[in-house]
Amino acid sequence: MNPSNRHRLAGASVLASVLVSAAALAQQAPKPEQLIKWRQSAYQVLAWNNGRIRANVEGNYNKEEVVKAATVIAAVANSGLGSLFPASTEVGKGWHDTTVKPALFTDGPKVAELSAALSKEANELLRVAQAGTQAEVKAQAAALNKACKSCHDDYRSAN
Repeated sequence: MNPSNRHRLAGASVLASVLVSAAALAQQAPKPEQLIKWRQSAYQVLAWNNGRIRANVEGNYNKEEVVKAATVIAAVANSGLGSLFPASTEVGKGWHDTTVKPALFTDGPKVAELSAALSKEANELLRVAQAGTQAEVKAQAAALNKACKSCHDDYRSAN
């Protein structure tokens, strides 16, 4: 086989590999409904763990349980939740109809600021849960809830 035919064959082989890889990635890309389910699930996990902390700061305080819940909250808050809000998920149904307002998809800088505030308050909650008192945890949990509410006020429908 002459050298130019080998180059053509090699080029065709590379092109075929790229096309097969692209097709495989396209097939693996999650559908909007799946992304909506994932984000609804993530926020349910946040709500559940927030409730665990609330029960502890308002009742019998169990530091170990608070640290566990705060660890989950910080992990989810720092996990890149923004990737669950791509274009094409403004409307649709996951476990239920999405409650996100369309403005979330156009207010990039403000959404980034609110997301950073969530991570900051979640990380601080974990720090306080590990080293602070029940009263300090209660105060930091309130700060975290304020960060959550600020996003909900602007970007979550009342559905």
